[in-house]
Amino acid sequence: MNGYAWLAIAIVAEVIGTSTLKASEGFTRLLPSVVTAIGYAIAFYCLSHSMKTVPVGVGYAIWSGVGIVLITAIAWVAFKQRLDLPALAGMGLIISGVLVINLFSKSAVH
Repeated sequence: MNGYAWLAIAIVAEVIGTSTLKASEGFTRLLPSVVTAIGYAIAFYCLSHSMKTVPVGVGYAIWSGVGIVLITAIAWVAFKQRLDLPALAGMGLIISGVLVINLFSKSAVH
């Protein structure tokens, strides 16, 4: 499987794990705690496979950047977190940074 496919799965698993972390209420609720642990285990497993072909700095930048944006979007929808203009601008910069790395940086190529 392509390294970026592994990375995409890692991002989705990490977002699921982080989203259920709040619902685990400090790991006092069983089901959300189990989903959190499984999500993180899958995320790190897939991230480790992506690092076989994706440069570590690029992979981690994409993983963390896309994860931040997705988690913030989920927090906005599911947890009614309010996003002000600076938060939206910051997420726009994160997305821009991920795009610049992928489209223009030679370090994104192994």
